[in-house]
Parts: sequence; C-alpha cells; structure tokens
Amino acid sequence: QVQLVESGGGSVQAGGSLRLSCVASIYTDMNYCTGWFRQAPGKEREEVALINSDGGNRYADSVKGRFTISKDNAKNTLYLQMNSLKPEDTAMYYCAADHPRYYSGGVDCPAEWDYNYWGQGTQVTVSS
Repeated sequence: QVQLVESGGGSVQAGGSLRLSCVASIYTDMNYCTGWFRQAPGKEREEVALINSDGGNRYADSVKGRFTISKDNAKNTLYLQMNSLKPEDTAMYYCAADHPRYYSGGVDCPAEWDYNYWGQGTQVTVSS
C-alpha cells in the first residue's frame, strides 16, 4: 500500500520561508508523477508544483519564482521549498503521486482529481 506522509508546515510571517517534505515508498518507482497541491478554506484544491514522469517540473503561475519542487530518490522524499511567502499562500498542502496517464495525444500527468495516492496534508499559515 502506498503511503505519503507530509511534514514541514507551520505559521510564518509574510516574506518568510518554509520547506515541506513528503516521504513515500512509491518514489522507488521512477514511472510516476508527483507534486504538491493546496486547498484554502472555501476554495477548490489546486496544483501548486509538479514533477512529471520525465522529470520535468511545472508550477502554478502564482508560485513561479518563489517555490521550488525537488525530489531525493535516495531518501524517497519530495520537497517544496517555499520562499517569499504571501498570506494568499495560506492553505492545507498535500503531496500526491500516481502513474502518468496515456491519452490519444500522448502521455501526461493525471488531473488533480485523478490522483490515487495522497498524503494527509500539512497546514501552512502566512500572516501579514
């Protein structure tokens, strides 16, 4: 059974930094997509940063230049370094992982709703 366990959330002031970690046994399998998602109160869950099955990264426009996603395969750990945090970054952050999907147009990572493996979440609160 795949388990993902996040850590590293907390409360910081605007402009501060946090690093989230996600440990998962699935990271020994190279053919997967994995990333960070967040959900703020009253809002839908959204993709924040992703590493696709080819190793490429992508970021939501709102975090580009401030957040960095990385992965340490030896430690089975996914990271999200968050710098220059803003109050609007306040949310529950989740890591997720799954195999890529094969569509008629090619291969891509699953849509947010289609990931099968999720962590329990870690809260990030940024005060102004």
